[in-house]
Amino acid sequence: MSLNKIFPFLKWLPLVKQTWKSDLIAGLTGTIVVIPMAVAFAMIAGLPPVYGFYTAMITPVIAALFGSSYHLISGPTTTSSIVVFAIISKYVSPETELQAYISLAILISFMAGIIKLLMGLAKMGKLVNFVSNSVVIGFAAGAGILIAVKQLKHVFGIKVPLGSSFYEILVHIVKHIEETNVYVLAVALGTLLVAIIIKKYIKILSKLHMLIAMILGSVVTFLIGGEKLGIETVGFVPSNLPPFMIPDFNFENVKMLSSGAVILALLGLVEAVSIGRSIALHSHQKLDNNQEFIGQGLTNIISSFFSSYVSSGSFTRSSVNFQAGAKTPFSAIVAAIGLMIVVLFFAEYASYLPIPAMGGIILMIGYSLIDVHHIKQIIRSSKREFIVLAVTLLGTLFFELETALFSGIIISLFFYLERTSKPHIAVFGKNKDGKLLYVIRDDSAKECEQLKIIRIDGSIYFGAIEVISDFFTDLYENDKRKNLLIISTGVNFVDLAGAEWLMQETLKWRKRGGDIYFVGLKIISQDVLRKGGFMKIIGPENFFKDKNTAIDTIYPKLDPEICAGCTTRIFNECSKV
Repeated sequence: MSLNKIFPFLKWLPLVKQTWKSDLIAGLTGTIVVIPMAVAFAMIAGLPPVYGFYTAMITPVIAALFGSSYHLISGPTTTSSIVVFAIISKYVSPETELQAYISLAILISFMAGIIKLLMGLAKMGKLVNFVSNSVVIGFAAGAGILIAVKQLKHVFGIKVPLGSSFYEILVHIVKHIEETNVYVLAVALGTLLVAIIIKKYIKILSKLHMLIAMILGSVVTFLIGGEKLGIETVGFVPSNLPPFMIPDFNFENVKMLSSGAVILALLGLVEAVSIGRSIALHSHQKLDNNQEFIGQGLTNIISSFFSSYVSSGSFTRSSVNFQAGAKTPFSAIVAAIGLMIVVLFFAEYASYLPIPAMGGIILMIGYSLIDVHHIKQIIRSSKREFIVLAVTLLGTLFFELETALFSGIIISLFFYLERTSKPHIAVFGKNKDGKLLYVIRDDSAKECEQLKIIRIDGSIYFGAIEVISDFFTDLYENDKRKNLLIISTGVNFVDLAGAEWLMQETLKWRKRGGDIYFVGLKIISQDVLRKGGFMKIIGPENFFKDKNTAIDTIYPKLDPEICAGCTTRIFNECSKV
């Protein structure tokens, strides 16, 4: 194995001599952008703001060194933060047992990292392709709504009982709406409004809309004496770099968090790879999914020893990084170093951030997760995909996040299997113009009286055998023809069960004096037939590359007496009779 494979950064490090200026500018832009996001994401995860900073300092560096994408920025994300909160808050409340909560958040990050790393080493990068876009869109939309609803207590200034569900929070807010603190509400909505206006109308500052809005919200809160009016602030933020700390590897905790770690790992990988792919469409970089798995795994493992919680690829930061002109992952390292400097020398200012202002910003983040365009597209285009989306979205709101995600994946796989289990089978004949086509498409198309020609579009595997077998049984019992030619160009693969069925079906047709022939079956589809010895029994001579060769070979085997009295004469060979 080459050093470049073990240490991917050796590929891009020599490029920094030419790209350092562009990477420096992109990195500094990333530093400014991440400050409000780190605080917001930590709050979503139920952690003190400083843990958002720690995660945003350490994870981008490791991901840059060992990942695959040149533009993907790793760090705390909305989705991973809401999942961390949902998983750990079932066992420990961040409001009453903060240290125990932090310990579990760091432990689950390590566990998710191990799972990601093992998946990468096992070359399971293609697994993320089996999580459909509808699942991801539904989960993201549900998470966005959930995030927004959980912030309502900070937006209205109404105390909500600990551990309340989505439905219970809404009911409680409605019942106690008269307890709203108007000053808290004004700061929250004011911050939200400023952020929206800057993002939508002031393009030159649009990338800094959250930072500017939060600064203005903090200034207003300070000027009006916010604490006296019931406006809470973030409070003390430690001015130090991430401390080294070994995660608490308590066996009971590991066992308790195991299913949640799998969810975090799977979701994080889907998120990171999807973001990397979307940017690669514009950057034209060739990505290595397995290397990205390894990079994300090492990122979570190493960062967990430096007081960081679980991370993944950040769509916002990655997009800003690419648009700001980044050329190599060095920009991510610059952004991380820049954040370290900010925390060391300016952390005290973060303590003035009003929580309602953060609530307003998080409302905006939650809304951004609802992909209205693609949801409308799914509703218009496919009922099945809409069911997958709806189940995942509603499951996210009303059940545990693990249940929602797995339900969406299982249902999408079920629909996929259902589609592939019903391959299209068409009967062929020749029309008056001499073209071989589907009989159903042309009334003038005629079939040979001795050779049935069909085409199978779909794989012949265990899930599809029942449907194909029913068609063949009906053909065998109700059609007088003894010979069958299967146009197999549309067969993608044949598994062991399919190969055995084909062999048995061929032997059955031979018993009544006929045979089954195959034309155009892909070499890869013949693999199991060859290795399993099925082709030897069926006969290699029954497999043809093209229809003309097949007809030339099959025609002499047909009954000449029937051919003599036949009037359809659809083959060229018929003219010789």
